[in-house]
Formats: sequence, C-alpha cells, structure tokens
Amino acid sequence: MAALLGSAALVLSALPAQAAAPSAAPPGAGIVPGDGTATPALVDAISEPADAAAGPADAARGHLADRKARYRIADPRRDLEPVQTRTEGAEETVRFQQKHHGVPVLGGQYVVRMEKKAGRRVVTGTSGKYFTGLTTSTDAGIDASLAVRRAVATTASRLRGATLTKADAVRAKGKKTARAAALTGTDHGLVVIPRGTGVLARHVTVRGADPATGEPVLQEVYLDAAAGFPVLRYSGIKTLTAPGTAPAAAPAKAAAAQAAPAAAPAAEFPGVKGTGLRVDGSKVPLDLYYDRSADRYLMTDYAHQRDNGQGMISTWDARDVDVTEASGRWPGGISVFSHPTSDFGKEAGQSGATDAHWAAGQVYDYYKQKHGRSSLDGRGMNIDSLVGVTLYGQPYVNAFWDGRKMVYGSGDSEYKPLSADLDVVGHEMTHGVVESTANLVYAGQSGAMNEAIADYFGNAIDVTASGTSMDDPDAGLIGEDLCRTAGPRDCAFRDLNDGATTSKNFLGVAFSTDNGGVHLNSTIYSGALWDIREDLGAELADRIAYRALDAYLTPLDGFTEGRDATIAAARELGVTAKQLKAVKRAFDAHGIVPGWEKALGVDSDKLLGKLNTSGTGTGAGGGWWAASTSNDDGSEPYSVHAGRTDGKGAPKLISPNDGRYHVYPATDGKTVVWAAFGDTGVDILSRPVAGGPIRTVWTSFTGVEGLRVDGDLVVFTEYDPFGSQHVGYVNTRTGKQEYVDGGRYHLSTAVGSVKGNTIAYGKLYPGQTEYELGVEVFDTTTGKTRLLPQSGTPQALGETAVTRDSVVWLVDENAEDGGRMAVRRANRDGTGLKDISPETGDGALFAYGLTASDEAVTVTAQTPDTAYRNETLPKLWQLPLDGSRVQRVSCNRGEQSYAAADGGRRVVWIDGTTGWTDLVTRERPAGDCG
Repeated sequence: MAALLGSAALVLSALPAQAAAPSAAPPGAGIVPGDGTATPALVDAISEPADAAAGPADAARGHLADRKARYRIADPRRDLEPVQTRTEGAEETVRFQQKHHGVPVLGGQYVVRMEKKAGRRVVTGTSGKYFTGLTTSTDAGIDASLAVRRAVATTASRLRGATLTKADAVRAKGKKTARAAALTGTDHGLVVIPRGTGVLARHVTVRGADPATGEPVLQEVYLDAAAGFPVLRYSGIKTLTAPGTAPAAAPAKAAAAQAAPAAAPAAEFPGVKGTGLRVDGSKVPLDLYYDRSADRYLMTDYAHQRDNGQGMISTWDARDVDVTEASGRWPGGISVFSHPTSDFGKEAGQSGATDAHWAAGQVYDYYKQKHGRSSLDGRGMNIDSLVGVTLYGQPYVNAFWDGRKMVYGSGDSEYKPLSADLDVVGHEMTHGVVESTANLVYAGQSGAMNEAIADYFGNAIDVTASGTSMDDPDAGLIGEDLCRTAGPRDCAFRDLNDGATTSKNFLGVAFSTDNGGVHLNSTIYSGALWDIREDLGAELADRIAYRALDAYLTPLDGFTEGRDATIAAARELGVTAKQLKAVKRAFDAHGIVPGWEKALGVDSDKLLGKLNTSGTGTGAGGGWWAASTSNDDGSEPYSVHAGRTDGKGAPKLISPNDGRYHVYPATDGKTVVWAAFGDTGVDILSRPVAGGPIRTVWTSFTGVEGLRVDGDLVVFTEYDPFGSQHVGYVNTRTGKQEYVDGGRYHLSTAVGSVKGNTIAYGKLYPGQTEYELGVEVFDTTTGKTRLLPQSGTPQALGETAVTRDSVVWLVDENAEDGGRMAVRRANRDGTGLKDISPETGDGALFAYGLTASDEAVTVTAQTPDTAYRNETLPKLWQLPLDGSRVQRVSCNRGEQSYAAADGGRRVVWIDGTTGWTDLVTRERPAGDCG
C-alpha cells in the first residue's frame, strides 16, 4: 500500500525518502525530513520572528519565503493558497493548499503555527506535505465530458464485478427502478496527484445507487488527464462500521442544492428547557424551542450556540426515510421532532430522537468547553441529526456523517437506534471536526486515522459523561450500549483496548476492501491514543490529541506522521520528560515506529515488487506471467511486463511507452494481450512473448476488461456506463471478431474464459416466464453454442474457466445462504456435472473469483463477518478438479487478489501484505494456515 494515502492504499506509490536540506535551525529545534520532498514534514520547538503587522497568512508565507534553504518552497505567495486561519488566544494556525501552476495538489497542505502577543509575532513550528519534485504539465488531454463517462463506466463495472445475477435483468430489459438508479458523475476539474514528478488528473465524483443492492454509492475517481484511465478511486462514504458488518452508508458530501433549512437568528427564538425519555428508559434534560403558532415543542436547540449568535442543533424525524434519500441530500417532507409538551416521552425515546438531541448537545459542550471550538466547523455551523432511516423499508444498522449532517439508522432486533450510544454520536460528529481541520483523506492509513480519531473523541466524551474509569475493562468499547439482548462485548463495533499492533494486526488491502482498511486498521492508531489517555489522564491526553489534529496533521498523513504530530503537540503543551516518554511508549507498543512497514513478511515468492498500480489485474499461463506496472514513484503511465513464473530471467517490457495506460494483461505463455486506454478509445493489443510487432485486435469506445488468450483466440468483456456487458472474441489468425451473443442488448453476458476453440461464459437470457441464468460454451470452429445443464435454478453466476477436459464455474442457487457459491464442474459436452465445493454446509466458500489449470481450481473467497480480521479478507483457496481437498494457497496476512493459474498447481496473484501491490507466486498450496 502506498504512502501517499498513508502507506495503506495499494494505489498511490510511496515516494523515496529524501532528507530536507541542512538548515540553520536554532538549537533545540526538531526537524523531521519529508518523504519524497525537500520540504520538512515537521519543524517544531522554534521561536522565530515573523511580521507582526501583516495578516496571519502573509506573515506565515513570509516566514517560509525567508527560509528557502529550510523549506525549499520557491514562491510561497504564488504556490500556497491560504484555506484556513484559526486564532485561539495568542495562537495562530494557518493552513495552506499547495498549487502547481495554479492546479491544486491532492493532499498538498502545509501548516504554519505562530504566536502573537504584546505586538510581537513568532513562528513556533510548521508541518505538512509540500511536494517539491512536481514538474508535470497542467495541460489536459481529455475533457470533462469524457472524464465523467469513463468514471461512471468504470464505477458501474466495478460495482457489478465478475458476478452475473438475476438483478441484472433490470438492465437487460432496459428499465430503471429505484434499485437500478443511474449513476451520475460530477467533474471537479484538474488536480495533481503527487506521485514523483506528478500525475495530472481529472477528479470526478460518481453518485447513485448500487444497481444490485440499492445501497448508496459515492466514488471519488481520479483519471489521468492525458489518457483517461482511473489512476485512483476510493469510496467517499464515511460509516461507523466497515462494509460487511452492516449495510453500507451514505456519500460523505452533501449536495449543496439540497441543503437543510437555514437557521433563523437565535435572538428571535429564545429556547426553553424540557426533558426526554431515552431508549434505555432514563430521562435527560433537553434544550428545545416552543413554536407558539403550532403550540408544540420542537427539538431545536439555540442555547448551545447562542454565544456566537448563529446556528442551532436540530433533530429531524427521518423514520421510514430510505438511506438513499438521506445520502448527500436533504430528504423532502421531514420535520423536526415535536411534542405537545416539553416532556418528550416514549415515541421520541424509542426512535432514538431524544438520545440524538441530548448527545449532540453533550458533544457540542465538550468541544466548546474543552477545546474552545464553536460547533463542528469551528464557526458555529448548524448541527442536524436525521434519526431512524431505513434501507428499502428494512432495518438499517449503521450511522454516518455526510459532510453536512449526521444520519442514524433505525437499528433492528439486536441493535437499538444508532443514536442510542453517546460514543456513536461523538464519533459521527467528530468526523465533522476532522473534516474541517486536518481533513484526513478517507482511504488507507489517513482514513484509518480519520476513523481512529473519531473513535477516540467519541469514546472520550462517552466515558467522561458516564463516569466510567479508564481502567474499566469495557472503557474502550465503541457502541457497546446499542445491544438489546447481548452483552456489551458481544455487539460492540470496536475496542480501543484490543492491543492491535502494526506487526501483528495491520492488514494490507486495496481500496475496494474497507476503503483500504479504514476500519480494519483503525484500532492500531486509536489504541495508541487511548493508551496515552490511560497514562496521562483524560484532560491532558485530550488536549494533546486535539492539538495534533487541529494544528499539525494534514490530509495524507499516515501512522508515522500521526506519531510525530502527537509527540510534537505534547511537547508544545509543556509535558514533562516522563509524560513525553509515555506518549512515545504508547506508539511503540502499537508498533507505530519509523519504517514499521518493512517488517511485514510473506510466505510467497516475489516476481515483481511495488507495481504501483491498482485494479489492473494479472495473467499467467505456459510458464509466464504478465502484469501492469508503473515506475518506482508511480508517476508514469502503466506498462505491461512479462516474465517467467519460476522467477528465472529478467522481466520483459511488452507494451509501448506511448502515454496510454496498458492494463488487464493476459498470457498463454506465447502471446500477451492487454488493453490500452487513450484519450479517444480503448484498444486491445497483442504481442508475442518472444518479441515482435504489436497488433491492434479490437477497439472499443466504452471500456474492456477480463481479457483472456489461448492460441489464436482473444476473449474479453466489453462494458458501457449503463452496466451492460458482453463477451467478445477475436481470432487473430483469421481476423474474425464478434460478440458471443451477437451484441444483443436483451442478453447480458460476462465472465468469459477460453481454452482451445471453446469459450465459456455466464449468460442472462429471457426464459418462458422470467430471465434465467446459465453457463454456455461456444465453439468458435463450428459457431455452435451449448447451454450446460444445471442441478437447480441459478440466482447468480461467477467466473468461469475452461480446462483441457472440462468447464468450471461459480454458481449460487440459494439466495438465502448469504452469498456462498458452489464450485461446479462439468465435461465440455455437459456430462459429469458435479459440485467440487458445496454451496452450503461445511466447506462452502464465499467465493467471487475463479481461475483454473488442467490440474487445479483456485478460488478467491472472502468470509463476511461482524469482526474484520485476516481470515475474512480475500484469500486464495485451491482444489483439485475432483474436489477431494481444499487448501489455502498462501498464509499471507494481506489481501490476495487477481489470481491467475499457470500450470500444475502454481498460481500468480497480487498480494497486499507488505503494504505494496506485489506480484507473487507459489508453486503449491501452503495448507490450512492453522
């Protein structure tokens, strides 16, 4: 996983360390060199004069300009745009956004801390990321409309994945329903991704609903501005729990056009005191507003924010509102909870409204009284809570902050409404605080820190309010009060005292899994902060954590930068030597030390390290592998290399260096095929492994993926922005090319594979009464097709594979079994139908990927669980073709993806354990990994 999103992205590359140039720093000052930049990541313990007459931003830029030997910022006034200035007493904190030739740099933020009193101003420290090596052009080759089309198409394809379901019949019929809402894209203009010399990209936000599940979708997609290939994409959805533990929540940014009703001046509406019944039956005081015209009391609170003359805290009745209607928008028809008296009773209590309203006031008071912060943004913004949302009429067990408001799910038979625990409310509101301070990017390590800080402050507020001792065994639990029947530990979402460390618990995953581990890895960092609170006490620890967030951290910081920021903040706040040692000890105990990523080990053989690519796949066959790579810093367009799977010899460059992105490679050991994304279209290219001319075998103006090759046949899947997919093939000897279904829109085909003259694929087709699913084989010599027999009625089909004598595929015939799939095998003529791995019972796999040689089938499977751990991540399992045993291919701790079978039992895949996208292999399975 790559460092620019906190060394946990599997997307952005880690830049090579480059120490800042020596500077004349005063004695006792601390300078931490930047990673891949000459600008220091942190300067603290200084007291250097700055212009007292200038405004804070000008004074800060003047300091940076006067010390070019230290900061290496050529023109701070040109390249640093002030985005936030905070003044608290004598302290001034200025945040700057880096610009490269006027284009913002993703995560390029630099902070200058100053102190002004008695007419004198001094700079006390700086921190952040200013990338000094950027030289990329800012001239875009693709326009906004093409970027939006590509972003929407790639998101639709990614949502659909390699599984074909009956729900896809909605698209096949060309109809739109609430569960198949169209995806839309919004172009945000150009941005520079700070990989090496920089990658100019167009940033597109894709919104909508997952066509299969109806769950909200918000994808932040960055496409190379020259070629139009998505070089970075992650979900903007911020949820309390990780995907798989509860239904997915909503987009993280509210639509400005659908904002909440504006607040009226507080002076016009004096508040009244009332009470309310909570879910647990206790009664709490509430700040309310009495509406004389309606003769009702409203859950609108002006009292907490009257100090700044603006803003209000309101709690809205969103019962039976679907989460998709509350995601990044203001749902129509909702109103503030109201009651004929000032004593809100059972209805408000059981819905979670009383809890949400009371807790919002508690969180507001904490930040105001402890840290001098006026509301979440520090400027008195409205605080709105929507309570009781559902998911298509079903219980919704999650909560989220969407950039404008908190949304709390209804809960279910096991969980109370999500607002019924103060630490959950504190968690979601703290996301708002993080967003308006460090704005930690919600992906990879920075995203894990975002979650960790929300957990830390949410729980700090809760244990303080409840009087729970820090040495209570349950003090670190998040959401433990939401259980209806189970004990606290049985349903808590996380435990800040779980002892997670980088060496034992860090999980390397791609952004498609928990946004790069934002929940999976969060307790590593939050655990360190919680240890500090246990050692130093609540008051001091909270001040340190808040100061680090507000004045030190920047959007792309990871665990190590978080450690440095917390230590510097502690030092700034005047802790003793003993207390500072305790801070460092807490991070040491959780393995957050410089270079910790280098200690993550594997049991596989590395074929090619640090691919610096994402979602580009890999291929293998005939003793050769093929994979897409970038350069060491990830700044160059992707190219295709090939090499021997036994690791002998040097890899070969197969694709041209023509500015296009060369991805999705496949090989049979003699030929390599791949897709080349350019500014006008997508070509499928072919070249012999031994070298020779490159041929264009297919051109698409939408998108292609799933390439396979065997001999003269090249098979691929073509997709469009509407989610329709068709398997096509090209005979490179005869030049014949066509879709296996003739390209008919009413047929949806996908998941193609090839061996000899036989192509296999999943097929969705109209039956007598409804659309049906089946696996079909197509003989390219005769042009005949054969629908293979089924033992039941398929509800979903996964990938297929053709071996010397058989066809193997994934099939789900029981929609109620939670996503398990059988591994099914039949002879090419359809005889000998057999499940070599069952769909239900012992040995059933939650499979979604499949590849096969003539001797073995390798399945990619992931086990959904309420507690993410190593075993629940995508792992590879291998079976002989008779299904006589099942073994783990590798015991590596990180994510294992894009498996490609070579010959025998050898498999090649992309592994995330080391924190990078490494191409690795094993000649035989590792066993049971027990």
